[in-house]
Amino acid sequence: MQPRIKYRAAKSKFAQAVIVFLAFLITLPLIAIIVYIFREGITKINWTFLTHLPKPVGESGGGIVNALIGSILIVIAASVMAVPVGILCGIFLSENRTSRLSYWSRLSVDVLQGVPSIVIGIVVYFWIVKPVGGFSAISGSVALAIMMLPILIRSTEETLKLIPFSLKEAGLALGLPYHKVILKVIVPCGMSGIISGIMLSVARIAGETAPLLFTAFGNPYLNTNLARPMQSLPLLIFNYATSPYDEWHDLAWGAALILLFTVLLLNIITKLTTRKWNVQL
Repeated sequence: MQPRIKYRAAKSKFAQAVIVFLAFLITLPLIAIIVYIFREGITKINWTFLTHLPKPVGESGGGIVNALIGSILIVIAASVMAVPVGILCGIFLSENRTSRLSYWSRLSVDVLQGVPSIVIGIVVYFWIVKPVGGFSAISGSVALAIMMLPILIRSTEETLKLIPFSLKEAGLALGLPYHKVILKVIVPCGMSGIISGIMLSVARIAGETAPLLFTAFGNPYLNTNLARPMQSLPLLIFNYATSPYDEWHDLAWGAALILLFTVLLLNIITKLTTRKWNVQL
C-alpha cells in the first residue's frame, strides 16, 4: 500500500509541475511583446513627442498629440453611448432570465460579440459616413460603442445574477418601489463587476484600427470637432508603420508603446477599482 501512495503523490507533483510550467509558458508571448515594444519605443518618447504634431515627410522630430487627443475623445464618446445602454440591457437580462425577449436578446449579444470589427466598421460606414457624406469621429465612436456593448451587457448580467435574491426580497418587503430596489440595492452591490466590464470594454476598443479606417479615417492636424475626421493612436500606428519613412516608423513605435501601457494601466485601474467597490455578500 505504501508504494502505491508514494506513486500517486509523485504523479500528483508531476502533474502540478506540468501545470505550473504551462502557466508560465503562456506568459512568454506577452513578455516578449512587451519587452520588444519597450525596447523599440522607449527611446522615441520625450516631451516633444507627446506635445507636438507630426512633422512633414523628410523632417525629423514631431509628435503624436493629435492622435492622443483624438483617441481620448473617440473613446469617451463611445463610452457615453455604450455604457448606459449596456448596463440597462444587462439589468434587464438578469431580471428576466426566461422570457422570450431575453432569450433573443442574449442570443443577439452573443452573436454580436463574434462579429469581426472590420464588419462593424463597414456597416457603420454605410449607416452614417455615406449618408452624411464624410468621415467623422462620431461615426468611429458609434462603431466602437457597438463593440463595447457585448462585454458591458454580459459582465453586468453575470454580476447581478450572483447577488442573492434575498436582498431584493428585503428591499421589496420594506416597501421600496421595484426601480429603487434595482438602482439603490442591486446595482450598488454589483458595482464591482459593472466597473470591471466598463474598464475591460474600454481596453478592448482602445487598440481597434479596422472600424476607424472606415469611419474616423484620420487627420494629420489637431482636431477636437467630433463631426470631422480625427486621428487616433491605432490609425497612426497603422499608417506610419506601413510607410517607407524611418521617421514615421519611430513615431509608430513610440505610439505603440503609449498604447500598450494605456491598456495595461486600464487593467490595473480595473483591479484597484473592483477591490474598492467589492461588496462581501
